Amino acid sequence: MTDIDVKELSRQPIRLQSTRVWRTYSGGRLIDEWQGKASAEDSTFPEEWVASVVQATNVGREHLQEGLSALQLADGSQVTLKDVIASDPTVFLGKAHAEKYGDKTGVLVKVLDSSERLTIQVHPDREYAKTKFQSDFGKTEAWYVIGGREVDGEEPYVLFGFKPGVTPKQWKDLFDRQDIPGMLDAMHRIPVREGDVFLVQGGVPHSIGSGCFLIEIQEPTDYTLRTERTTPKGNVVPDQACHQGLGFDEMLNCFHYDTHTLEQVKDRWCKQPAVLEQSAGGLLTALIKNTDTDRFSMNRLTVDTEYSMKGNGTFVIAIVLKGSGTLTGETGETKVGQGDTFFLPASMTELKWARQGEEPLQVILCYPPGV
Repeated sequence: MTDIDVKELSRQPIRLQSTRVWRTYSGGRLIDEWQGKASAEDSTFPEEWVASVVQATNVGREHLQEGLSALQLADGSQVTLKDVIASDPTVFLGKAHAEKYGDKTGVLVKVLDSSERLTIQVHPDREYAKTKFQSDFGKTEAWYVIGGREVDGEEPYVLFGFKPGVTPKQWKDLFDRQDIPGMLDAMHRIPVREGDVFLVQGGVPHSIGSGCFLIEIQEPTDYTLRTERTTPKGNVVPDQACHQGLGFDEMLNCFHYDTHTLEQVKDRWCKQPAVLEQSAGGLLTALIKNTDTDRFSMNRLTVDTEYSMKGNGTFVIAIVLKGSGTLTGETGETKVGQGDTFFLPASMTELKWARQGEEPLQVILCYPPGV
């Protein structure tokens, strides 16, 4: 492995390379456009994984190392963020975090663009993940909608939560018969627009519809259980990709069979942004608070001129959503622009964001558990 200058690297913003990941659905054109690529198109790489130390689980592609974020060192060599953190977890993640989680970040962030509806799915809660996958993490997640598009005449939407009257027996029957319209009708359909925030707790049935462009923050696993054996575009989903080796009966036990009205779903899982701090230089808004979940948190920073941030002893994952400017730390100034992603080590005690250009600089800040 390349030698890592821990002292030098831990005192500066770490710019991450693009990490596109293969999935069972198509999309990604809006990510290409957002990243400023000359040729933007939909493909089977519809997700950008950010500051990931998690390997993607793709049936039939197990021989490939997918999902691990990488960076370029000063000597031009490349190294994974996972190896960087492993070289000194305390310095990069923070003392308290490293004592609890070792060299695991405890969080995974993605940018996702769907040109087709994802298969109907569920993720395990922590109890289920511990029992069935021997994992300390489940896959509770949250979505922040950053845009979207109309696909085949349909506006962006998500499917979320069981409607009143749905029972485990009915759901199993729909699955056994592969009654896709019936399964879709068993969940609430919610149109989405830019700025919407959803908390998706483990066990809740859901599906991201076509045309959704969003940032997803989640527990650091790739456990997805799917009830459709064929994708909306007609691709066969292998059994292993549906039940992750658990078998179909056990897969169905992952669902929480609580039912809710549409208003109850919105009240429980649709989150309203809240202002944390406002100054002449910028605005810090909470999207997912630590009172919403103990799994992670996410803020939006809008920089009108300059905005300074103090370190709090843990790392931050930053996504430059819009605009351009600079990020200054103790080792100097770094230019930033739309589509850039950074890992900000815990050792950084202070940094300053500054706007350049006509529009405000907007940055999404993602935090691990306990912040």
